[in-house]
Amino acid sequence: MKAKNSIYNIRILMDSLALLSFRCKIFKSYTMSSWRCYTKAELLAIMCVGMAIRSIISLHPFSGFGVPPMFGDYEAQRHWQEVTIHLNINQWYRNGTHNDLLYWGLDYPPLTAYHSYLMGKVAQSLDPRFIALHTSRGFESKEHKSFMRLTVLAADFLIYLPAILSMCICIDSSYTSKLSQIIFTLTMIYPGQILIDNGHFQYNNISLGMAALAIAAALREKYSLTAFFFTLALNYKQMELYHSLPFFVFILGSCLAQRSFLSFAIKFILIATIVLSTFGLLWHPWLRSLKDFMEVISRLFPVNRGVFEDKVASFWCSMNIIFKLKKYFSNHHMALICLGTTLFASLPTNLAVLHRRSQLGFLLSLFNTAASFFLFSYQFC
Repeated sequence: MKAKNSIYNIRILMDSLALLSFRCKIFKSYTMSSWRCYTKAELLAIMCVGMAIRSIISLHPFSGFGVPPMFGDYEAQRHWQEVTIHLNINQWYRNGTHNDLLYWGLDYPPLTAYHSYLMGKVAQSLDPRFIALHTSRGFESKEHKSFMRLTVLAADFLIYLPAILSMCICIDSSYTSKLSQIIFTLTMIYPGQILIDNGHFQYNNISLGMAALAIAAALREKYSLTAFFFTLALNYKQMELYHSLPFFVFILGSCLAQRSFLSFAIKFILIATIVLSTFGLLWHPWLRSLKDFMEVISRLFPVNRGVFEDKVASFWCSMNIIFKLKKYFSNHHMALICLGTTLFASLPTNLAVLHRRSQLGFLLSLFNTAASFFLFSYQFC
């Protein structure tokens, strides 16, 4: 919905890292002799450079600045703080007098809403004008913009950067290579993530960081942690569905690899309990009635709004140029077509991972599945 092309490019960042590790593994015998391990001081310097670039980007203007009535992504994030602070939790996703869903209504999972609530509490303690109900719409003070920029930088420093470094180190240990410094450097200066998060007040760094921690845990065969971190990532941004199939089949494969049914049952039940309990805790306020639950689901997956748009570089958008899909297919039929083609494109590699589980296959399936979802699935997130 907001800056979609760049956001979807961010979603396949870590999948590109998987391809990088694969290619580097193939040509390792020819290239690794020219690389050396970075010292801790050099890795710290790379992190500082990455944070410096993010801080510099934060000094520049952003899209929607001073442009009513929506005022851009900055206003979206500010408005979510306003809504979550002043309304009861069961009204966060519900259209009403104090929550016009057509004006930047919440359309991300509960963990994003909780994060907005936490930031709103801090903003309220600094200056109540930042998030005053109704009267703060279009509020663009220098102080609040600085506060918003700092919250993104804090998420980078506390979650994203350590998570990416952990993932890079685990890739190194899995392949007995020296790729961590290369991947870490490329990630620190990746323009897509920096421009969207630090330039336009997004928090993809949180969901990406949780997904990176899940990948690191999977490579270390810590499947309980894998399930926990990926569940958090999925509950922050629903676009992590792009990576859900590889995680599911990789963890399921580890359960099926157990030597006895008892071992399989214990491991499967443990992981299922972690996933379901995490979902249950995060979704608890909306599980009290089917109506509340469906209100959130309809916000996360608004099929009625259309399953693709002309500003997203998907297969359907390209095909629509020569064959007007919306003229011949309803949203319901297009949703079924999207589902079928996405599964058709993504299932082979995931079935291969389930049949012959390997860390390399898992990483490559992340790329293939994310690319399949990007090209063929619903584009309304």
